[in-house]
Parts: sequence; C-alpha cells; structure tokens
Amino acid sequence: MGDGGRLRIGLVACLLAAGAVFPPAAQANSDRTEEPVRSSSPISQVRESVVRVKVPLPASVGAHPEACDWLSYLRFRHADGPAESARADRILIAQPGILEGAAAFDSVARNTISEAAKRGEHIELWALDRRANCLEDHTGRLAGLAAGDVRLAVDYYYRQKPLNGRTFDGYLRNEQLGWLQHVGLEQTVRDQYDLMVRELPDQRLRQQKVLCGGHSLGGVLAGFFAVWDFDGDHATSDDAGFNQCAGYFALDTSISTSLSDLNGQAESVIPDPGIGYAATQQALATGVMPRTISLPALINAETMNVLGLAGLAAEVAPDAQSDLASYLEPNFNLETTLRLLFSKDLLTFAAGSPRVQDFRLTNETALGALLDDHSQPLAFLQASVGFFDGGRIADKDFPMPHDFKRVPGLDPLTGQFGTAPTAIPDEPRGPLYTWRNYDRVGAPDDPNYLRRNGEPFTSADKEVTDIRELARSLAEHPLDFTEHYFPTKLITDIYQKDSAAVSRDAVHTAGLTAHPTIQLLGGDSFVGGDASADGTETVVCPGYQHLDVLTAAPTQNNGLHEPVSSNLARFATSDLGT
Repeated sequence: MGDGGRLRIGLVACLLAAGAVFPPAAQANSDRTEEPVRSSSPISQVRESVVRVKVPLPASVGAHPEACDWLSYLRFRHADGPAESARADRILIAQPGILEGAAAFDSVARNTISEAAKRGEHIELWALDRRANCLEDHTGRLAGLAAGDVRLAVDYYYRQKPLNGRTFDGYLRNEQLGWLQHVGLEQTVRDQYDLMVRELPDQRLRQQKVLCGGHSLGGVLAGFFAVWDFDGDHATSDDAGFNQCAGYFALDTSISTSLSDLNGQAESVIPDPGIGYAATQQALATGVMPRTISLPALINAETMNVLGLAGLAAEVAPDAQSDLASYLEPNFNLETTLRLLFSKDLLTFAAGSPRVQDFRLTNETALGALLDDHSQPLAFLQASVGFFDGGRIADKDFPMPHDFKRVPGLDPLTGQFGTAPTAIPDEPRGPLYTWRNYDRVGAPDDPNYLRRNGEPFTSADKEVTDIRELARSLAEHPLDFTEHYFPTKLITDIYQKDSAAVSRDAVHTAGLTAHPTIQLLGGDSFVGGDASADGTETVVCPGYQHLDVLTAAPTQNNGLHEPVSSNLARFATSDLGT
C-alpha cells in the first residue's frame, strides 16, 4: 500500500476514534454538529463535512430511535470559499433518488464546485440524507476502510464481532419499523424546509442563493417542495417551497409532481398500490404492506449494504482476487441475488451453476459486475464504468434476453432494464478477470470484445464513470451511497397525490415554473425529461446512464470536461434574476 493509502487509513482511524461516525446523540449535547470528512478524492480542493441538525419528529409518529430526531447532510464546499454557508455565492440543495443516499452526490458535487471556482464563484452543495437513513449502521464499513480490510467489515455484519464497543443489531424487520408508516411525502418535504430554515434563517438569502433540486425521484420531491405550503395558510406564500429557492436543477429527472418520467424506475421496485389512500394506510399500519421498499432478494437493506462492502473491497484492494461472495455468510437473499445478477441464462439460474464464486474476479471486476450497465439488469442502478477484461466474454441472457428490445412486446421494459447489451465472463475456474476502466476502453490493448451478432459490446463514447471513484464514493462516507430503508409511504403518497390527505398543502402549483430550471439528462438513460416548461434549459449528456449523471469522471474520453458539472456550474453562477 502506498503512502497515500496509509495516510487515508490513518485519517479515517482518527475519525473513528473521535466518534465522528456515530449517531449525533453520542456526541456533544448540541442541536447541531459538523464534522470534517477526510477524503482520498483527487479533487482535493473541495472540503466535505457531515452536518447533523436536531429536528425532532412529531409525537404522532410514535416510538422511534433517538438518532432519527436528527437530519443529516453532506456539505461540500471549496477550500478557498467562506467557512459560513450564508456567505457562499450559491448553495445547491439536493434530494437523492430512490434507494439513494447523500454520498451518491460525491463526484458531481466535487466536479461542480471545482468548475464554479474556475468561474470565480464559491458554491456549496448539500446532499441530503432522508430521515430513515438514521437506521443505517456504517460502523463495519468505516472500520474496514480504516484498517484496509473488508473482512473486518464482514465480520462485524455477519459474525457478531464487535467494533469500537458496538455489535451489529441485524437488519431491521418490518415489525420493527412501525413508525415509518407515518414518514411519507409531507414529512420529507417538511424536513427539507425545516433544515433550510434552521441552517439559513434569512429567507431573503434563501431566495437569492439557494438552488433546489435532486436526482431521479429527488427531482419529483423537489417539485413537491416547490408547491408545498408549510404554514397551513394557503392565502400566504412567503412560506411556500418555491419562495425558498432561486432556481431549480434536475439530474436525470424533471422538477415536477409526476412519476411519468420515472415510471420505469418506480415500477422496478414497487408498483402503484392500486387501492385508495385509506386502504393503503391501513395496510402500512398492519404491516400487510411492507413499510420499506424491500424484496426477498436484490432490493433490500442487506443488499444495499453489500454494495457498500463491494465498494470497500474495490477501494482498498482493487486488483486483488475477490473473495467477498465466498466470505459473506450464505443466506437465501444473498444466494438468490447473486444468481439473479450473475447467471448467463435461465438454465444457469435454475441449475445454480456455475456460481459467481466459480469465477476468478478482481475486486474492481466484482464491483463492475454489480453496477455496470453491461451487467446490472436494473436501469436505475446502472453506471458506465468500463468493461470486463482478461478472459472469454459471452452475451448475458438473464434475467432478460441480451437483445430483448427487439422482441415484440418487450420494448416497453427498457425503463426497467436499460438499453446496453449485457455481458458476462464465460470461463469458470479460469483466468483472473480484470476490469478495464472507462478511460481504457478503446485503448490500443483493448481486446474489443464482440457480441454474438459481431458488434462490440461497448465503445469509448459509452463509458463515462471512473470505477475507482465509484468505489471511493461507496466506501468512504459517513452517510451512505445507498438507502437501506426507503419508506414505502413516500412512494405511495406520490402515486396517491390527488387524495385529499396528500394534496391538502400541495397548492402552489405555479411554483413549479416560478424560477429558471436546468435539466441534465443521461443520453442512454430511461428518463425522458420535460423540456416544455417555460424557463427550462435541457442538456442531454451522450452515453450517460442513470447513475452516470452523478458519478461521471471530470475528464471524459473525448478530452472534454464532463457536461453535467460544467453546465450545472454555469447555471449556478449565472444571473437567475434574483
């Protein structure tokens, strides 16, 4: 390990010893804490901190963990900028997408802030963590990062080995999450409002400096925030969400109150309940409807946490042969998830052989197999991080045929399963498969793997995200890249937005077009966007998948700066008429 790796580990160890990664209740008795986050990002001029503000849930929510009375966000700012947020030139406040946490904004925040500094402006980006993220336990992952040992993290989560005086309590079951039946759309937009008022008390400052937005579902949440009335008096609008913002930004989404652009994503994990509001609330109250978005495999708290562990392994030992799949404690969820993700075809899935454990993969390759658009089947979890290398590659025909878009009747599933042809290593117990990073695709030594139809699987213009930075974003933050316990009520409330119980305060509909908006879309994503609204600027980024809009590398294969952050920085530093 080089000196940089040892320094990073030492810094993280100091944070662990100081208790910076533990819930705020364990720290000083203050209503606000802010702790620096040490980063190994090559964009070293950007500073990051984790901010926690005490905003207790209402008593009507019922019993809940004390840590959930705090709101958290990652604050990104330029090292040469002001220490006080109120003195920044602009502040971007970002809502994450579905099953997404604050750390997902790591790369786009650093890239955008750096670009704005080149324009002579010092801006900040606040990546919000939603209320339910208080339930996550990152002790094992961060201790594994500090020690450079992913097995230390796995032992914490799966073998009851204590770390720093803590023992993992296990993944929470539906019956332990009763209070989340009350955490829906209203609580989510109010949390953002309360946080903004607490952190930036001067409304005139908010109106002049704050840009409100988000990624994916976060754009819809920003839309509801814009139209919401927060004091209950619909005749006044000073308190309305749109009057807390100077402009809007939409990252592979639109600022709207509709799921129409995201139906592929929403339907991938939970469909419209198809019943009335009262019946839905009763189903949540009794537990008949899961209180968090959770499936028996692939989508649940455990698999979201394992993504972080895969990122950790790729961060601390990228070129080492992966043993994560073998070292994890086997269970139905993990075995089924791995078979769903790493089966060549239906016959392989049914037989359970060969398994992912039968292939020799580096840790980077294992991470690529989990999230690259040529392997991960779900469109909303896809990034363009390069391609497999080092051995024979085959077309992947599971869970969908590799060319399913050409099959009559299956084309509408593009929203769920993406657009890229899928591939898989094809030599079990064979060579060590390595990962060809995004900027090495098309290089002179690229084997240029071909599909069975003779066409290449990928090309340089389709690869935009650095897998090393993706691993870092998954591994090193005190707030997670993924969201383990996404409240079902948040989605059902949006589906049922016309019911009186949901819509009573979503009244300032003109707020959606009250300010200039920039919409930054992935050219290969399932999100269509809406460029018809007045004052909306739309930028389409060729080759980008849904996650790439957040994770793309600052320098692209065409030699240019990546377009999301450069255009977002331009928008954030422009005169928006405030």
